[in-house]
Formats: sequence, C-alpha cells, structure tokens
Amino acid sequence: MTRSNISDDAPDEARKRGLAKMSEVYGWEVSDGPGDYFAHTADQVFGNVWARDGLSNRDRRLLLLGALAASNNIDVAEIQAGAALGNGELTPEQLEEISLFLCYYVGWPQGTKMHFMFGEVIKQHRKKK
Repeated sequence: MTRSNISDDAPDEARKRGLAKMSEVYGWEVSDGPGDYFAHTADQVFGNVWARDGLSNRDRRLLLLGALAASNNIDVAEIQAGAALGNGELTPEQLEEISLFLCYYVGWPQGTKMHFMFGEVIKQHRKKK
C-alpha cells in the first residue's frame, strides 16, 4: 500500500490507522467514538492526512500551530502545544521562540495570546515532571 491510495482502504483499516495516529499525535490513548464527526476526524484527518509520508508529526504540528494562531484558535493551539511538549517534539524554549516569531506574521496581539498560552502550557508541563 502506498500513501497515495491510502483512502482506498476498508473503513475498519482507516479507523484503526486513524485511532493509532491520533494516539501518537496527542500522546494518550484515543478510543473510538460515535457519529459522523468523529468518523471524519479519525478516518480522514488522522488516518489519511496525518498518516501521509513527507512530513513528520513535528512538522505538521508546527504548521498547525501557525494556522491556529492566524485563525485565533488559541484553545486548539493549547492542546497542540501540550501534546508537542509531552511527545518531546518541542521544548519550552522552542515554544517561546515560536510565539515571538508568530508576532511578526500573525500580528502582535495574536502572537501575544500564543505567548501567554504557551507560558501556561509550559508551567503545567513542568508540574507533571
């Protein structure tokens, strides 16, 4: 199976791959859920998009953090930042650098929101250690 025809898999295979990738990306065991929304999230977003070759989870997460900052989705960015720290994909220092970098590309107010949110995520991460 190549990554280009990954969506041709049986629905059960797409779901298994999606749940495994979700668990890998978020750093905790994700169990199957009901409904079309969860099906599309698990099967398509994680089973197909996140499972593709070409970019690492870290690469995808960096892109996602930028997109979330630009679209003012700080609450979702908080989940991604926590998972990045927990999975060892990003360090606290890198998150701080990302917020400064984003200030120049998404605007100072948005970058500042990310900065303060990252600070809270870092604080929580350090408490867990």
